[in-house]
Amino acid sequence: MSKRFITLMLAIGVALLFAATYIYAGTAVQDAFKMETKEYAKHTKGLVEFTHKKHTEDHKIACGECHHDDKGKALELKAGDDVQKCVACHKETGKAPEGEKLAKKEKIVKYHKEALHANCIDCHKASNKKAGDPTGKKPAPTSCNDCHPKK
Repeated sequence: MSKRFITLMLAIGVALLFAATYIYAGTAVQDAFKMETKEYAKHTKGLVEFTHKKHTEDHKIACGECHHDDKGKALELKAGDDVQKCVACHKETGKAPEGEKLAKKEKIVKYHKEALHANCIDCHKASNKKAGDPTGKKPAPTSCNDCHPKK
């Protein structure tokens, strides 16, 4: 074999290795993570710790129940698919100012905090209602302190 052929094969091998690493890094989704959004200048409450496994495996929630397109339609995702963070579309950090004349849906579309809280809390409330626990214990958290640990 010629040196030229060996050099070409080695270059192709290295390129494939870099390509595979890039593809994997771009689509890997962490299971557990703190929901820290760098776009906020300051977080006023403790950061929510989220786990995909708990939601998808334990509670049988499909990815599209949280992740949606710009029309609110559920995305058909599977583990490993590349997903944008919520703030990519819900760009205004914080929540809608008090007294701002916007319909609820417009607030949710525009404001990151409104979108996150509506998505999580509405689902948690529905889950608790469905569970109908006679002890009154709510398995899915619905209050600030249940999700946001004290700093």
